[in-house]
Amino acid sequence: MKPAKNDTQKSSESTKATGEEPAGFTDEERVAMRERLQELKVDTRRSRRTDRADGEAAVLAKIAALPQPDRTMAERLHAIIKANAPALVPKTWYGMPAYARDGHVVCFFQSAQKFKTRYATLGFSDKANLDDGPMWPTAFALKELTDAEAAMIGALVRKAVS
Repeated sequence: MKPAKNDTQKSSESTKATGEEPAGFTDEERVAMRERLQELKVDTRRSRRTDRADGEAAVLAKIAALPQPDRTMAERLHAIIKANAPALVPKTWYGMPAYARDGHVVCFFQSAQKFKTRYATLGFSDKANLDDGPMWPTAFALKELTDAEAAMIGALVRKAVS
């Protein structure tokens, strides 16, 4: 007896013909996952003593590789985060600049170009102490970084590590 054909599956040819994107990860998502795998390998070899220096160098290298205007924004964010939460350790996370406490990412910067979005993002993980009632924001879109936004980010970062 011949098994029944699954009508829900489409061949790659049929999705190309209709213009539909096949389900799965984008190229950018696959690159981010490969970067995360490399980060995990490095983390297992790194001692606590070298975390801060190595992480700082890795974050600065990622920031330097960003296209403008995200590079300028990331440089300023890096300075704001270091000034307002010196206990956070810079590290990369899925290939993005991130800042961690006790090995856990608290906040990160996602370039607009990395995932081809119209704005960059400053995100906070569940390790950030930003709880404010039953609902609060965990990511912020950034189109530019003026002094007003810098002050708000500084306050958010201080609260996140409090």
